[in-house]
Amino acid sequence: MFYGAAVWDPWLIVAQIVCLQCLYYLTMGIFMAVLVGTRVSRLSLVYFFDYGSITAATVTGWCVIASFILSSIVGAGILVYLIERAKKCLDFSATLYIIHLFICIAYGGWPSSLTWWVVNATGFAIMALLGEFLCIQRELREIPIPRYRPNI
Repeated sequence: MFYGAAVWDPWLIVAQIVCLQCLYYLTMGIFMAVLVGTRVSRLSLVYFFDYGSITAATVTGWCVIASFILSSIVGAGILVYLIERAKKCLDFSATLYIIHLFICIAYGGWPSSLTWWVVNATGFAIMALLGEFLCIQRELREIPIPRYRPNI
């Protein structure tokens, strides 16, 4: 089978989406614990899914914003190893942020904060573009071919 010929495997796609979502929230949890957990008495899901916690008015809000952006950067690296194809990075990034939007709607209602939309749009752009760049860099690496053939 040629490299570009892809077989439709919905179970693989669903597994990749679930793994990407879980790893994204795991890295966000680590960044939240380091950046936000030192500032608040109790870390909760409010900082993950409530649009009111993403604010530029407080230092804690800036820590939440930094956690989201840093998670997007790490998410781009996850795309390289989990998805492996540059042309699929946009699709998987969009899927991750759409699922995140639905979780946020279920948790706290429709996000009416402009800051929430800007942070998530920026995170989406960073994850998709940096993921594509890193995947392209990986795809363009030389294939190592031994200089001398061993005698058989």
